[in-house]
Amino acid sequence: MIAPSPAPALGLRANAAQFSLLVLVNAFVGAMVGMERSILPALAEEELHLAARSAVLSFIVVFGISKALTNSVAGRLSDAWGRRGVLVVGWLVALPVPFLLMWAPSWSWVLVANALLGVSQGLTWSTTVIMKIDLAGPKNRGLAMGLNELAGYLAVAAAALATGYVASTWGLRPAPFYLGVGFAVVGLILSAALVRETRQHAALEATLSGGLPPDGQPSARAIFWRTSLLDRELSSVSQAGLVNNLNDGMAWGLFPLFFAGAGMSLTQIAWLAAIYPGVWGVGQGLTGALSDRVGRKWLIVLGMWLQALAIAGIASSDGFAGFAAGAALLGAGTAMVYPTLLAAIGDVAHPAWRASSVGVYRLWRDLGYAVGALVAGVIADALGIDVSLWAVAGLTAASGVVVAVRMRETRRAEP
Repeated sequence: MIAPSPAPALGLRANAAQFSLLVLVNAFVGAMVGMERSILPALAEEELHLAARSAVLSFIVVFGISKALTNSVAGRLSDAWGRRGVLVVGWLVALPVPFLLMWAPSWSWVLVANALLGVSQGLTWSTTVIMKIDLAGPKNRGLAMGLNELAGYLAVAAAALATGYVASTWGLRPAPFYLGVGFAVVGLILSAALVRETRQHAALEATLSGGLPPDGQPSARAIFWRTSLLDRELSSVSQAGLVNNLNDGMAWGLFPLFFAGAGMSLTQIAWLAAIYPGVWGVGQGLTGALSDRVGRKWLIVLGMWLQALAIAGIASSDGFAGFAAGAALLGAGTAMVYPTLLAAIGDVAHPAWRASSVGVYRLWRDLGYAVGALVAGVIADALGIDVSLWAVAGLTAASGVVVAVRMRETRRAEP
């Protein structure tokens, strides 16, 4: 039985135990995605005999759409029903995923597994983000997001590396997916037994900031349009998030095929698949806190441009050293962007409707997986993988220009 929560207080130090627990939970959330990262494209080609790049990348399209749509619901459910219950449901949805992948007789089973994985990720990752924003309060919001994403993407890297090594030793199936069973079971137990509700912390912050917004509680429709288009800062953040995950979807689906075409072994591909989220994960522990000091806008702009440069560098390389350097730069650029975008949403959105705004942002951000997989797959089939990489690099650079021109700084100076 869950012990009753103490009276809420804001800040990382006041909530150190629960915050640390949620960081650990998010590591298991990230590991569920990482188990696919280095081996699923190879599984598609070698065991399930898919030839077209667009067909191979279809699992990312399904994952991205299901995760994006779930994100938009998760924020609203967290506001209405509480965070912890949504988190537990997300883990229950994740339980069948590794079994479907290890037993899949056809690609349609893989697509079903990734639809469930997207729903699970939308519920679990969204909720851990919202809960950490609740606990941290306004002072250390960037640091909180950096630590959250650090845990998640270090786990993505570790799981990608681990499943790649298991696959190179014991084959693509079923052994690598046994790890996924363990991730799901442990994540569910931690969430159900130890995590406490944090909605009361958001209510406290709303009270300290003056209660309801001056214009009252906006409707779901109003929050959607404000976050998507009407608010300069929120909409700039949303488009940058979409393009960031567009290039991540391309990296997830095309990089293993591009590296294999350059003669890389499965073990080398596993390392390359781990370097990018590994640098991304470690870097976020620094960049999230840095955004609390120097502001959000220019970290986002420079991060998007560094990502574009990294993708172009990978497209221009033909060996492991060049690929590894490009992957490290891509991780560094993404680390500058990812926690900073979430912190900017927290800066702008009122605590009374912040979770819903985070859900809308994550809707657009994770649609980027689907858009990236579709765009990259179609261009790769028509013109080649290298042309696809250059096109995504150009889109990423253009997104940085949009933020530079349209977005104003969101971090407020301490009174």
